[in-house]
Amino acid sequence: MVRPDDYQPALTWRSHVWRLALMLVLSAIAFGDQNHAQYLWSHARWQFVADIVLGAVSLVVVWWRRSHPVAVNTFVNLASSVSTLSLGPAALALVSLSTRRRWVEIIPQLLLGLAMTVVTQQFFASPRPEPQALQYITAVIATAAMVAWGMYIGSRRELLAQLRARTVLAESERDSEVARARTVERTRIAREMHDIVAHRISAISMHAGALAYRTDLSADDMRETAQTIRDTANRALTELREVLGVLRDDPGDADPERPQSGAFDIDALVADGVRDGMRIVYTCSLPLAEVPEPLLRTLYRSLQEALTNARKHAPGVLVSVLIKGARGSGVDLLVDNPLPLTAPAGVPASGLGLVGLSERVALAGGRYSATLGDDKRFVLHVWLPWTA
Repeated sequence: MVRPDDYQPALTWRSHVWRLALMLVLSAIAFGDQNHAQYLWSHARWQFVADIVLGAVSLVVVWWRRSHPVAVNTFVNLASSVSTLSLGPAALALVSLSTRRRWVEIIPQLLLGLAMTVVTQQFFASPRPEPQALQYITAVIATAAMVAWGMYIGSRRELLAQLRARTVLAESERDSEVARARTVERTRIAREMHDIVAHRISAISMHAGALAYRTDLSADDMRETAQTIRDTANRALTELREVLGVLRDDPGDADPERPQSGAFDIDALVADGVRDGMRIVYTCSLPLAEVPEPLLRTLYRSLQEALTNARKHAPGVLVSVLIKGARGSGVDLLVDNPLPLTAPAGVPASGLGLVGLSERVALAGGRYSATLGDDKRFVLHVWLPWTA
């Protein structure tokens, strides 16, 4: 539950100025109404002085209406029984108290205010032509209007505070979802690479065992085997560094998946999409057989996510896939498709798949962008460095 103190906004100097001006106007109207001040000066000078003194004190005390709402209202209510100059501060204090929307605080002050009205009319009021009953009715209506106005302001402030709190909570949950998506993507990358590194190390062990136990190898065979061990070790170290980079944040416990080496066939991925009913125009000027496996793996996963995104959010449209690049300049993946005329029903637009894709590309040292052009075409661009 939101407490009243949680949704009371800080007042600016402009807010203070217009409240002070309104108080002074109300007090001046009440003090000078129908020669009230002149009557007091002529017939009850002590009350004239008390009116001014209590009014001045009330103008000072009302500044603490937020920190001590009940105490301030009690004081200005008591003062207003003698001092008409205190009516302005009393009105402001009652409206401020009503913004808290606590009847346990408001009702006692209403009863006290009405009681002070009776005291004023019986002992301290100057002669007035209108009937006393009309004065009581006017006081009740004015008090009810101030309470209603304060309740409305408090309700509006509370609603705005709740909306702000919900916005902050939604942003926090969105950030948590994005963080979880990044963690899941890192975990998946680590799983894919786990057994690849293990495969490299087992190959090193096998070739080293051959050198240790075979005595019939020629010098050329031994040199070739040693070179194979060296190349395999270098690749294993490179992939191990990638794993460590991926795991720089804790991805959580995960069981290793089955070996993935050699499973990243981009041509087959496009063919599977066509077989599933997608309309794909595929162009690849890159010799995929020469692409290093870590780069091919990232390229495969990037295209896989791009096609999944197009299938979910733009089913039936023509998807253009372009892969180009060369050693030394890197690899570009461009996936381009128009937006559908109507959004597909039942498809949640979480965007977390693209978050995972951007994380994967960043870990590979590449760049990622997803843009919507003026022609209503969605273009996904991934650039990856060519690393051995």
